Amino acid sequence: MEHVGFIGLGIMGSRMAACVRRAGHPVLVWNRTRATAEAWAAEHGGEVADTPADVAVRCDVVVTIVVDGAQVEQVIFGPGGLAEAAREGLHCIDMSTIAPAEARALAERLAQHGARFLDAPVTGSAPKAADGTLTIMVGGEPADVERVRPVLDAMGETIVHVGPVGHGQTVKVLSNALAAANVTALAQALLIGKRAGVDLERMVEVLPRSAGGSRMVELKAQPMLDHDFAPLFKLEHMLKDAGLALDAARELGVPFPAAAQARELLSAGVGRGLGEQDFAAVVEVLESLAGLRLDD
Repeated sequence: MEHVGFIGLGIMGSRMAACVRRAGHPVLVWNRTRATAEAWAAEHGGEVADTPADVAVRCDVVVTIVVDGAQVEQVIFGPGGLAEAAREGLHCIDMSTIAPAEARALAERLAQHGARFLDAPVTGSAPKAADGTLTIMVGGEPADVERVRPVLDAMGETIVHVGPVGHGQTVKVLSNALAAANVTALAQALLIGKRAGVDLERMVEVLPRSAGGSRMVELKAQPMLDHDFAPLFKLEHMLKDAGLALDAARELGVPFPAAAQARELLSAGVGRGLGEQDFAAVVEVLESLAGLRLDD
């Protein structure tokens, strides 16, 4: 079994690393807050590394899953980073969500050390991370994807090789921007239903089975009605991803107005102090504009 390193033990990373450990792989973890890594290792039977470079020394496959491109850059090329011990045969899988251009640049720099890089962001919430049923979109060389497939299989139900390095991130940020647009449209529809006096519980029963049905309707309509915004995916992270999608769209000269509107509403949510809550909390921004609440 591959010795797998895991850098980043947040909401998603901690659960994904647990799936890899359950699949039988020895797992070495590093987290910016060491106590988090020690708690994970005590629960799941892994080991704790002193630095990301230590992970690179002791593992052949290393997964990074942190907040943004700056953090990926830091754990790979910062002091004590992976690159200090990168070598021929080391496979780095970045499962964060970052800009496609950042993924390509990281791959080029790591190649100078002989290491291989894949961008493999995931879609699916914390429960799917916990039971190993994520969807993983992978960018990289076909041989590299096959080399790390057993590790990916431990975390995902659907693994799709979408193209060269950078394409995984392109698909991911477009997917998340689409989800953000969907959620903001859902919130608006529910508020109109509320003002019209519709029984919203019945409306939520109908929507998933209608032409307007979607995964976001299934996942976020009831939490919006209940104002239950326990974070499965933080609003501030969705704002970042919508921005990355719009950056890519601008570079390619293709308009994405639905994502632009969603970004503005998510930005207002961060301004209201909702960034740490689930992105379904964007409904509170629209409630303020409409002058009514779904849970009244």
